[in-house]
Amino acid sequence: MVNRVAVLSDIHGVLPALEAVLAEPDVAAADLIVLTGDIAAGPQPVEVLDVLAGLGDRVCWVGGNCERELVEARAGKPASIEVSNWAAGQLRDDQVAQLAALPATVTLDIDGLGPTLFCHATPRDDEEVVLVDSRMERWVEVFAGLPPEVSTVVCGHTHMPFTRLVDRRLVVNPGSIGMPYGGAGAWWALLGPGVQLRRTHFDVDAACARVTAESAYPDAAAWADEYLRSQHSDADALAVFGPRDGR
Repeated sequence: MVNRVAVLSDIHGVLPALEAVLAEPDVAAADLIVLTGDIAAGPQPVEVLDVLAGLGDRVCWVGGNCERELVEARAGKPASIEVSNWAAGQLRDDQVAQLAALPATVTLDIDGLGPTLFCHATPRDDEEVVLVDSRMERWVEVFAGLPPEVSTVVCGHTHMPFTRLVDRRLVVNPGSIGMPYGGAGAWWALLGPGVQLRRTHFDVDAACARVTAESAYPDAAAWADEYLRSQHSDADALAVFGPRDGR
């Protein structure tokens, strides 16, 4: 059983945001850091992966749709998002191989939460959409086939933090480290024995300037301004994502 787990999702290759979260005392003291996908698709992919790899066995990796897309882009199948194609070209061969080998789900027994499944979007698909207000029938659909002993599901993908019950099963989305919708800062979660949704504040102006200076991505300044400043509200994101959950 694991006592305390820090969950970091959707880092999207933003090194200043990642470093701010890793400096949090509760993250430093956690027994394990779980990454729930979309780790490197952004302006500082190599640097982010190197920092996380340097943490060794303290990190448990789960792949997301962006990991799959980076690997595919490197193999000659371009992604639909420009920054992903650029990031794929920056990665070392060993990093591409690491991303290609990531599991889609990991299940851990966590103090107070029981068997907890970590995934990127849903347990069965790395880009399905479920939201805090998705109807119960949608949750039943995406959880079909999930072992009954799994009492908690932790997902990411939509960049908005929430917790809710789904027919006695707890669902947690920690939000996004590098591309938050609804408010600037790096959003993450601390698990065990309960659930805490956390936000790490950092100097956004300095972070944008640093990404612009340190990244070779041609549109790094505009990318940082849009996403690190959280130009998109949660209401905006829900309006875009809502139709994708079948409503």
